[in-house]
Amino acid sequence: MPLPILALAIASFCIGTTEFVIMGLLPEVAADLGVTIPAAGLLVTGYALGVVFGAPVVAMATAHLPHKPVLVGLAALFVVGNLFCAIAPNYWLLMAARVFTAFGHGAFFGIGSVVAASLVPRNKRASAIALMFAGLTLANILGVPAGMALGEAFGWRATFLAVVGIGLISVAAIAWLVPSDVTEPSGGGLRAEVRVLGKLQVWLAMLIAALTSASLFAVFTYIKPYLTDVSGLSTAAVTWVLLLFGAGMTIGNIVGGRLADWKLMPTVIATLLLMALLFVGFMQFGAIASVAVGIVFLWGLLIFVVVPPLQIRVVEAASEGPNLAATLNQGAFNVGNAGGAWIGGVALSAGISYANLPLVGAVLALLAVAVAVLSQTLDRRAPVAALQPAAE
Repeated sequence: MPLPILALAIASFCIGTTEFVIMGLLPEVAADLGVTIPAAGLLVTGYALGVVFGAPVVAMATAHLPHKPVLVGLAALFVVGNLFCAIAPNYWLLMAARVFTAFGHGAFFGIGSVVAASLVPRNKRASAIALMFAGLTLANILGVPAGMALGEAFGWRATFLAVVGIGLISVAAIAWLVPSDVTEPSGGGLRAEVRVLGKLQVWLAMLIAALTSASLFAVFTYIKPYLTDVSGLSTAAVTWVLLLFGAGMTIGNIVGGRLADWKLMPTVIATLLLMALLFVGFMQFGAIASVAVGIVFLWGLLIFVVVPPLQIRVVEAASEGPNLAATLNQGAFNVGNAGGAWIGGVALSAGISYANLPLVGAVLALLAVAVAVLSQTLDRRAPVAALQPAAE
């Protein structure tokens, strides 16, 4: 892994741990701050909304600034935000600290994707983005379980202090390893960044991202009751299955980067079709515990096969001003997260059983396929312009 991308991956590990570890610490946070567990769960929602609304604000505010100082500043924002989380004396200040921290999330991954793509030759750009996102997937395998164990042993505040330590390492790594002459903002500044949002292909790529994420979270939000009630697994076994899901994400992330460098849109379309079939298989055979476990692993693998292709697709479709669009794409994923969870909840409230819930995920995945096919058809008429290759 090139050292500058390693520095970005360390930061993405820190960000991923910050985003997801709170889910495993809700009982401890609720008990310490004197709120209910559902109220503590809103800390997850608050973070997601911070990503969605903060991403464009930060991207536009930094559109005219050099990329390296912006990345250093965003990594530093995570350090400060997590420190505020660790010392927050009450629930509302913790919520404010979570939202403040989330403001840098989308911008970091958006600008980081542009920087990672600029550091390698044209035919390795998706792989470079995948390497940066590897920190995010590893956070689910290493950072979240370790953070949960630390929080259970020493209190939830200790977890956030540990993230502060990792964050300081990421700030130093970016400052030291990312070259100062890394690709700079387009000459048009904010105007160029906004202008590319008029491109249909940029919006189609973000719509695919939102639908893909929604297909995941429509089912994954309710994966614990599915695995316990339908598959018959114990609560303890579910923890290990979710770790297996994280392992699949890590493998899929690397595979997706390499496949996208080979055939970008065919990779997206084929993977989404496989996801739809997997959801159908989940619905038909999820009651068999061993099959359900295998499907969850493949599910994690497939969902992250499409992440690097979709990110590089937005970067290239918005090549004249990619920072804002790449950042908004991170918001699109989070909109899909929230929307998918809501759609799954509506389906359950309407009477659909946990056993049949994967059908909702299959429908959303097929909608993503339809949009991807439309995008590829338009691409044949007017190919998406690629970024200029990095100097070799």
